[in-house]
Amino acid sequence: MGSAWGVNRTVAQIHALLFVHGAPMHAEEIADTLGAARSNVSTSLRELQNWKLIRLAPVLGDRRDYFETSNDVWELFRIIVRERKQREFDPTVRMLRELVANPEFVSEPPDAQDRIRETLRFMDALGTWSNEMLRLTPGTLEKVLKLGASIQKLLRQDGTSHAAAPAGAPESRD
Repeated sequence: MGSAWGVNRTVAQIHALLFVHGAPMHAEEIADTLGAARSNVSTSLRELQNWKLIRLAPVLGDRRDYFETSNDVWELFRIIVRERKQREFDPTVRMLRELVANPEFVSEPPDAQDRIRETLRFMDALGTWSNEMLRLTPGTLEKVLKLGASIQKLLRQDGTSHAAAPAGAPESRD
């Protein structure tokens, strides 16, 4: 799964190992278990620490560094979403804001300006929504996820019409 998300294979394997193992492990133990080079494991551990997905876990009587991850999938989900938002999404929004604020922007074709402004509005709304979702308790977030497209029924009951699907998109069935 990590590779599909653009994560280095060893990084994903180490995180999965720590999650499934459920107890702190030291780098040599991780390298031996995965059959990975110790240097690759060290680099991957640093990356996981930078992502805040693992932390040091002191083991009494042992001077080696042990590492652990959360056993709570909701906490891991929040960390990953928050980190990806900060690293990937937020810089794009900042760049779009700078572009729109640039005095030379008005010299761009009006339709290009409109598309960029609409992209910025969309990304601002999506950023606000994701921040709100990250503040929900795991139980509430799970309920929201289960609602899925059926949220349209609730909106219609409130008298709010739903937006038409974009051209070529399949229509939602309630």
